[in-house]
Amino acid sequence: MNPKFAALVEDLAPKLELLLASGPYRKSQLPRAVPESGVYPFSIGDDHLYVGRSNNIRRRYALHTRPGSPHNQATLAFLIARHETNNLRAAYRTKGGRAWLVQQPEFLTAFQSAKEGVGQMDFRFVEENDPNRQALLEIYAAVALDAKYNDFHNH
Repeated sequence: MNPKFAALVEDLAPKLELLLASGPYRKSQLPRAVPESGVYPFSIGDDHLYVGRSNNIRRRYALHTRPGSPHNQATLAFLIARHETNNLRAAYRTKGGRAWLVQQPEFLTAFQSAKEGVGQMDFRFVEENDPNRQALLEIYAAVALDAKYNDFHNH
């Protein structure tokens, strides 16, 4: 294995252990000391649903859970609404696209409900400032935790 890559991945398993040992927190319980950059999962108990990464974890959490967040900021809620309304295929045309979906009453109701639900989920985080290690940790955690809503398919 390339030594530079090996150095990046050698700490992934211990970082995942730290991640799972943190929290869990809910919307009104986030501690003051949230690291700026890192990786975070949303879970319901031991069911890990989504793993993300950010250079501003507190802000990213707010975007996932704020009632007024649009479809391109409340990513997990949008994915949940897609599943609940059986709109699973990404569309890159106007009809069927993200902006079109949130204008459909059934989808909009599911999306708003999902944003509220995301705010009730368990939230954890671990600091990771190196952008390469952060990206690898997101993928590693999503795969290791079998996160239902992570999708690394090309579009």
